[in-house]
Amino acid sequence: MTERSAIVLAAGEGSRLRPLTKHRPKPMLPAATKPILEHVFDALIDAGVTEITTVVGYQRNRVQSHFGPTHRNVPIRYVKQEKLLGSGHALLAAEDAHRDHQGPTLVVYGDQLVDGDIVADVLESHDEDSVATLGLIPTDDVGEYGGVLTDDGEVTEIVEHPFDDREYYLNAGVYVFDDLIFEAIRGVDPRVGEQSLIDGISSLVDDETASVRGVVSDGLWVDATYPWDLLTIAEDLLASGGVESQVSADAYVHESATVVDPVVVPADCVVGAGSVVGPNVCLGENVTVGSNVSLTHAVVDADTRVEDGATVRDCVTGRGARIGPGSTVVGGPSDVQINDAVHRDVDFGALFADHAHDEGGSTFAPGVIVGADAYVQAGSTLRGTLEDDVEVRS
Repeated sequence: MTERSAIVLAAGEGSRLRPLTKHRPKPMLPAATKPILEHVFDALIDAGVTEITTVVGYQRNRVQSHFGPTHRNVPIRYVKQEKLLGSGHALLAAEDAHRDHQGPTLVVYGDQLVDGDIVADVLESHDEDSVATLGLIPTDDVGEYGGVLTDDGEVTEIVEHPFDDREYYLNAGVYVFDDLIFEAIRGVDPRVGEQSLIDGISSLVDDETASVRGVVSDGLWVDATYPWDLLTIAEDLLASGGVESQVSADAYVHESATVVDPVVVPADCVVGAGSVVGPNVCLGENVTVGSNVSLTHAVVDADTRVEDGATVRDCVTGRGARIGPGSTVVGGPSDVQINDAVHRDVDFGALFADHAHDEGGSTFAPGVIVGADAYVQAGSTLRGTLEDDVEVRS
């Protein structure tokens, strides 16, 4: 079997996903039923990768303890990015590991969901006449990401956050590089103290002696930039078959409960009497849904409890959260503030970060963010953002 290596860049935090990333990096957030990074590893292995080097940094122990030395019998080598100084700096951290292998290397981001089709398309399209091959996605909306212009398959320009009316492809963050990429990254000036992988690729595009190719793929690509994107990822995975809708035989679902597909109810979960769960609900391990609960369009992470009589819609939780008895997460469109930006008309009910605790009988207006380890006293009404470790009294 031909050996094929890959470098996965998984060192970042994901600051726009705070407070979900307070205790773990973005690549370890749930994409339906398992971490985003696990989906990425699966896509690589399905495409024939036989060894993975993973660049870790922020909360790196969360990655290493989850996967250990192998995934699906494929060895994983971990390389630490000592300081988070950009995607180019992260790739340079893996340069020595890359030199152990002959030929070009596959590079992917570990915090964006890609399927094996995109990876396979890029690998199959790369040839010895190209210094780099980029995976591209046809879409009308590239403003939040990187736009790529091509001419007969040749990349002519890469523009970050484009807003003009040229016909861009979206940069899927799946690349095959030869060794020139390392010198290209070192050869461009850092921006705000960070070394950019995109700037390195752009310098290769500008070099008339080098060929940078782009391959258009119809594979699945989804990014979680904001907390509500985890709902979209779960919905897309369920709709595409990337995650199977199922109720584990080892889960306890009361005979009077109703489960509406698509849903995922894994082993060790409990769904109480009279509850309605689904559609588009993904439960993590050891989740308890009490009696007479209405739970729709939600990603509920491990060890969370949704207590009796709660009504929850358009909701994301971290690990070990509690939504108390009789509480209501209204759901529907809302304006949500993340850092200094306000996002209008987002279909998002609430976020309960790790170990957020609601005593019950509370009402959560659309777009509420409850911080990690925050405490909400019974009977409260919440709007806006509740910071980490804060207590609210009704």
